Amino acid sequence: QVQLVESGGGLVQAGGSLRLSCAASGRTFSTYAVGWFRQAPGKDREFVAVISWSGTSTYYADSVKGRFTISRDNAKKTVYLQMNSLKPEDTAVYYCAGHRGLYGGSYYDTDDRRAQFDSWGQGTQVTVSS
Repeated sequence: QVQLVESGGGLVQAGGSLRLSCAASGRTFSTYAVGWFRQAPGKDREFVAVISWSGTSTYYADSVKGRFTISRDNAKKTVYLQMNSLKPEDTAVYYCAGHRGLYGGSYYDTDDRRAQFDSWGQGTQVTVSS
């Protein structure tokens, strides 16, 4: 398994931007798809975006499509989430998670498949003020 550590969260005004990072340890990182999820207070955890093991395929939740961009640098063992045009409803703890598998991003288009993510970071807080 890989170990994942998120960073880059903080407080930002609505309309602003943040870039989250998910740093991995472990020699097999390049065989893992990595997803970003978030959980707001009192709400269930929800899917945000996923990137395939190769970085060539991505998939986004409708709520962030066009505003967020997921990318990865396998040489640095890091996945990024660039968040633009942030809204107060984006406020949440953001988690990255890994799933070992050579699938494209769209493979993770159902909750059942997203439930396969089994290597979780500790989370980073993002707060968007209005």
